[in-house]
Amino acid sequence: MIINGVQIDQTFAEAFPMRATRVIITAQNHKWAHISAQAFTGFATSVIACGCEAGIERELDPSETPDGRPGVSAMIFAMGGKGLAKQLETRAGQCVLTSPTSALFAGLNEGDPIALGENLRYFGDGFQISKRIAGKRYWRVPVMDGEFLAEETTGMVKAIGGGNFLVLAESQPQALAACEAAIEAMKQVPNVIMPFPGGVVRSGSKVGSKYKTLNASTNDAFCPTLKGQTKTELSPEIESVMEIVIDGLTEEDIKKSMRVGIQAVCDLGSANGIRRISAGNYGGKLGPFLFHLQEIMA
Repeated sequence: MIINGVQIDQTFAEAFPMRATRVIITAQNHKWAHISAQAFTGFATSVIACGCEAGIERELDPSETPDGRPGVSAMIFAMGGKGLAKQLETRAGQCVLTSPTSALFAGLNEGDPIALGENLRYFGDGFQISKRIAGKRYWRVPVMDGEFLAEETTGMVKAIGGGNFLVLAESQPQALAACEAAIEAMKQVPNVIMPFPGGVVRSGSKVGSKYKTLNASTNDAFCPTLKGQTKTELSPEIESVMEIVIDGLTEEDIKKSMRVGIQAVCDLGSANGIRRISAGNYGGKLGPFLFHLQEIMA
């Protein structure tokens, strides 16, 4: 398959089951909503070392938030429910409770309930009070700038992590420009996040390592500097490879995100140094969800 001079490899991205939740962070203005959300989703690129994968889904208009203020929708993904609940509570307590003018609400009403403000209320040292509105409980916690308002719980659902594609280009600037175009397009798709810095990862990994203590290591087959030292997947003109990783609530969410992202890359085409689109295929070692590139782009 060739799209605008770009080869779409006959391969698939291999993804795995996760658990996910969404929260809504509001503040006095979008600046402070983003500051809180950026802290909340920090150090959350990969479950390999971070314990979770998190990212900002989108900015919310005041008409879309529970308290009628500017807001941000953020999502967290983890390998299990207990890990997700712990990450959510820790991040909410350290990054939203502490952030000036912030409030915190459920972004998912379906699935299993997990604590949001339920435990954070104890910071109020007995002065906290609750209100039940339309069947939902909210906690009002006194803080020095006024009060912190948090919904008691949010929903946790089954999700998918590790959808991905690789951009193979003639140079590093061309690979990055293509990925930037892809991320801008993918940000318009709901129910997904791209958790790596700016949505892009340059240190793509493979399963396993020559070192027994590591469960993942550099994807040497796609490293341009190793063409003569390993079983390379790269032709001579390819000098840079970058990866976009997607976490989503459903298979269809990830497929749609991959489709618009790959199309954005192909729109730049071979004239801008883009040669191929490939994916992280680990032969079934990583997970049961297989996203076939050519089927997605058919």
